[in-house]
Amino acid sequence: MNISGVIVGLGNPGKEYDNTRHNLGFMVADHLLKDAQRFSPDACSPLSIGKKKYDAWKCRIGTSRNFWLIIKPMTYMNLSGEAVGHACNYFDIEPEQVIVLHDELDLPLGRMKFKIGGGHAGHNGLRSIEQHLGSRNFNRMRLGIGKPEHGSVSNYVLNRFTKTESEDVEMVLEGARKGLEAFVSSGFDEAVKITNAFKLP
Repeated sequence: MNISGVIVGLGNPGKEYDNTRHNLGFMVADHLLKDAQRFSPDACSPLSIGKKKYDAWKCRIGTSRNFWLIIKPMTYMNLSGEAVGHACNYFDIEPEQVIVLHDELDLPLGRMKFKIGGGHAGHNGLRSIEQHLGSRNFNRMRLGIGKPEHGSVSNYVLNRFTKTESEDVEMVLEGARKGLEAFVSSGFDEAVKITNAFKLP
């Protein structure tokens, strides 16, 4: 099976984590899947390869003819690397062809940045992926969620988006989709241009 790369949405499995800030990566992956399935049933299909470590789909992204793997780790955030490492080994994917979608405290909600490499900045999902890939040289789409004005960060990221924030999140999901399509169709530089320019109206 010819797979061009892996798109990883980070989050925690289970209904109790639905629509929480830490699951913004899951939400972008779901939006991407929904959009792919809109074109045709053949554009996106589930795969049974994850050994319960992750859910996986083989999808065409946008108008591309190439297939990409979209995965959502089911290992919980702190062990996300187990899922990513397995998927990359299974399909012989290099770190440079991995895109990790993750929440980012250092950006406000409504901003996002595309980059390759760098540290994990305390994000346990990224830390785990670095360990299992043996490399930091993978792509990241940093999805801003902002920082709490008071209280603990751990509680903040596990809280659900407010009603007002949820309206902004819908626009973020669409902006992220366009950034990912830019990477697939035109490469890294175009993905940076599209993603980093996104702003809420």
